[in-house]
Amino acid sequence: MTRDEIAQRIRELSVLHGNFTLRSGRTSTWYIDKYRFSTDPDILKSLGTMFAEKLPAGTNRLAGAELGGIPLVTTTSMASGLPCLFVRNQKKDYGTAKRFEGELQEGDQLALLEDVATTGGQVLEAARDLEAAGAKINIIIATVDRLEGARENIEAAGYAFESLFTVRDLGIEAD
Repeated sequence: MTRDEIAQRIRELSVLHGNFTLRSGRTSTWYIDKYRFSTDPDILKSLGTMFAEKLPAGTNRLAGAELGGIPLVTTTSMASGLPCLFVRNQKKDYGTAKRFEGELQEGDQLALLEDVATTGGQVLEAARDLEAAGAKINIIIATVDRLEGARENIEAAGYAFESLFTVRDLGIEAD
């Protein structure tokens, strides 16, 4: 699929209209249901290729936060051949009691993948925790940037930021 075809498919499947409260606490008259695009095999495969093309040189591992980042980091791992890491929202309190699933080595150069970026709060929390564990974040890449401050917040925190699409690519004017 071409980039425009992927954007059209995401728009058709995932953009909902109504009244929604976002993770940031903001309200919106539209919502991008990430699970509708991240569970479609054709879209997911295409996104994996697109993410892989954005990876900076030196990246040796991928990371994605639960739940929405898991399918994205998995398909990108398959497209790029790089191993991936799953970031839990909270450290589990049973078994190995890990916050990160998969192998993380001191000095790993990570690309952190995000589904929909609004303010960047969740991905910034994951980035800080990964760095505290010894990783370096080379880039944060979102599938869709809602154009509501994520880029500014992520870059202000010192990270490079890219998105595959913005809401404008999906035919939406930001609130």
